[in-house]
Amino acid sequence: MDKLISSVAVRALLAFLLLVALGPILWTVLSAFKDLRDIVTPVPKILFTPTLDNFATILRNPTIRDGLLNSAVVVSAAVLVGAVLGIPAAHTLARYARKWGDDVQFFVLSLRFMPPVAIALPFIVLYLDLGIYDTLFGLVLVYLITTVSTIIWLAVPAFERVPREIEEAAAMEGCGPAEIFWRFSLPVAAPSLFGALVFTFVLVWNELLLALTLAAQKATLPVVAASITSLGKEVPWGVINAATVVLVLPPLVFIGLLMGLLNSMVRSGPK
Repeated sequence: MDKLISSVAVRALLAFLLLVALGPILWTVLSAFKDLRDIVTPVPKILFTPTLDNFATILRNPTIRDGLLNSAVVVSAAVLVGAVLGIPAAHTLARYARKWGDDVQFFVLSLRFMPPVAIALPFIVLYLDLGIYDTLFGLVLVYLITTVSTIIWLAVPAFERVPREIEEAAAMEGCGPAEIFWRFSLPVAAPSLFGALVFTFVLVWNELLLALTLAAQKATLPVVAASITSLGKEVPWGVINAATVVLVLPPLVFIGLLMGLLNSMVRSGPK
């Protein structure tokens, strides 16, 4: 009986903590479907007539549509190029750079220590001289600092956990380094790399300061969403919540696509 009570108490506590953690997210989603009068009412309304006017306002706004497109292009390109450069580099550090691998990892991690303003100010001068200020290409370049460093930092432990016996057996069968990487190491490390790519995508998708400083007309969605402050003296809370929901949806789509790719890689992994 005591065990049953303890089990029920633990489950109730976990349910309460989950509700506390998800409460703000659920409230934001609900508020995105509310009229302004239902949001600003002194007594919170759980039962209300949902409306799509907030999302219609968002989707009819060309600035927001352009910001969503700019974010999708810049972040996708930065993560893709970062993965192409960072994942093989992480495998090399994990397997072949035994003497100075830790130093390289610390250097890569130190790139994340720098505040964004320390990166943005020199890049403004460089981009103005090179003529790539306020361009998507310029944003991709500066985002690569984040994507490459983060992917290398998170992918090195993933490759270190791949059993060396698998790679040694493949080498004894006559496989070259590239074939060992693609056919054996990468599929085995894929589940851990999935988390690294998702974390990197979310990190650069929410980047605000760099995009705000290095782009004016080519603003990304976080910049546009942050600019939605007020209409006169009336804060459009419904539109702000709808913009938040729109801002969150692309990472969820990216996670779904990445999970499909991960499943296909695991099924075609080493036999």
